[in-house]
Amino acid sequence: GTVQFGIPYGIANSKGQVEKKEAKKILDYAKSSGINSIDTAIAYGKSEKCLGEIGLDGFQVITKLPEIPDDCGNLKSWVLKHVKNSLNTLSVESLSGLLLHRPSQLLDSDKNELWSTLLQLKADGLVKKIGFSIYTPDELDNLCNLYKPDLIQAPYSIFDRRLDTSGWLGRLYNENIEVHIRSIFLQGLLLMNKNTRPKKFNKWLCFWNKWDAWLLENDVTPLQAAISFSISDNRITKVTVGVDSLEQLKEIIYASNNNINKFPKDLNIEDSKLLNPSEWP
Repeated sequence: GTVQFGIPYGIANSKGQVEKKEAKKILDYAKSSGINSIDTAIAYGKSEKCLGEIGLDGFQVITKLPEIPDDCGNLKSWVLKHVKNSLNTLSVESLSGLLLHRPSQLLDSDKNELWSTLLQLKADGLVKKIGFSIYTPDELDNLCNLYKPDLIQAPYSIFDRRLDTSGWLGRLYNENIEVHIRSIFLQGLLLMNKNTRPKKFNKWLCFWNKWDAWLLENDVTPLQAAISFSISDNRITKVTVGVDSLEQLKEIIYASNNNINKFPKDLNIEDSKLLNPSEWP
């Protein structure tokens, strides 16, 4: 994940936006470690520009269309213009994936041509897969009754299992729809200890205490637990992680080599006020 390459991002981010020199080191190490996909978005500030200048040979690239404004004019032209802009900025000939940042717009009466436009981009070879970036599984209830995406990107973590408990993870897997998960660290919140965790999250202190106790009891770090949980489910195609430095990426890759099989069931939280950063106090 490369949002940090374009804007300062994440509650645990104390360094701000990643500089291009560091971003290049991160991508070089990622490639040498077998990481083959880059996730970005038009809305991520200068992320696409940074990636294009560094070079993306050997990577599959997924980007996202931003919310479509009401005054966009001709919708097909607007979409095509933004996709071609992204291809040019990223310096790639085609996109591995194109996601809608606001897929609910497919249900708007004035956006009838949106899905057919995305299908045409696939037919023209500019995009290999199309899909949705969602915040809650509820969004899929209406969308997937009308459209068959190739790819879904959604939040999922040891605290946030809504994609599974809703039944959608199993359904997507059975329908051969790729699932890419993000927010496996809750922007780094899960990796903080009780001394560095912001006090505004003390509302969920009972969960933090359970989390800290389970980690201590099983002699694992928060990073090892969060990574192991995310890669332990074969219904998930890819795990998206963002880093602020090369050192963080090395730590994540090292932690991914741990084999943890059992995870506490009582850490499954449904409260969107904790799970959705846009709702954080």
